[in-house]
Amino acid sequence: MGPIMMDVLGTSLTEQDKELVQHPLVGGLILFSRNFESISQLTELITQLRQAANKPLLIGVDHEGGRVQRFRDGFSEIPSMGSFIENTDGRLALASAHAKNAGALMAMEVQAVGIDISFAPVLDVNGISEVIGKRAFSENIEEITPLANAFIHGMRSAGMKCTAKHFPGHGSVQADSHIAMPVDPRPFSDIYQHDLRPFEQLIQEALIDAVMPAHVIYPDVDDKSVGFSQKWLAQILRNDLNFKGAIFSDDLSMHGASSIGGFIERAEAAQAAGCDMLLVCNNRDACIDVIDNANISINPASEIRLKAMLKTNSMDWKTMQASKAWQTLNRANQSYLAQEVMHD
Repeated sequence: MGPIMMDVLGTSLTEQDKELVQHPLVGGLILFSRNFESISQLTELITQLRQAANKPLLIGVDHEGGRVQRFRDGFSEIPSMGSFIENTDGRLALASAHAKNAGALMAMEVQAVGIDISFAPVLDVNGISEVIGKRAFSENIEEITPLANAFIHGMRSAGMKCTAKHFPGHGSVQADSHIAMPVDPRPFSDIYQHDLRPFEQLIQEALIDAVMPAHVIYPDVDDKSVGFSQKWLAQILRNDLNFKGAIFSDDLSMHGASSIGGFIERAEAAQAAGCDMLLVCNNRDACIDVIDNANISINPASEIRLKAMLKTNSMDWKTMQASKAWQTLNRANQSYLAQEVMHD
């Protein structure tokens, strides 16, 4: 399983898509809203992708819930993570029950079309960030960990591994790393005591299968943004926190990745820092350039970590909808969404 996660351009495969996905360096594929028209079309697209690749292929999507949900028509509406504690008036046990239900429902549906993982949950603290907001569970770190714990248990009950993002925390910088280069000047002690704590606690509980680092520079720790920093990934995440799972770079086409240089330099630096899989999305020329010219390799240890992220639930959409488990989850979600509207 190669280290590159690419994307495809539309709702069906082009000849170029088929050629690229077969390349030995390509081990994953991420889907976006542009790839979705209907459940049947999406299922067929994923079937074609796996047939074209003719090898293990890790397929992912950002289907967190709230405003970050790539597939809508026919899929359940997954609430935003920040809604659970708000709409239960701070009752943590009830909010956690809703979070667990949402995690299970999301995972069942995403896997039922053939996708392995949704890059979720967000463990950022809801602070001043323009791009995080209600994607985060709470502004209170004492609430984030139990709510994320519940959501992850829901995902796992459906057979999906989780990806915690954006390590060590994106909520305390205002700039959006998609279009800017966020810099967080706080001392490491502040970051550790505040933003990093949910990651640390859930790693200690062996609940985090993968991590996605933030495209944020914390100059008190390193002059490189986290996804390119050996200090953050190899020293703090792997050694100090004893994290054993997979590390996915955030999209290398984001502006927050530009501080390291061009796409070749970004891919090389991300793998050298410790990323197991490198996301090169929304820029086909850059993806081809990285495949053809970057000095990156297939790492056996990374292969093991990435293959562990493959889905274990083989239930298709029709079978899922007929199951009592999905019907129960769906009813509970519909009830929650109705209460959410009333609460608003």
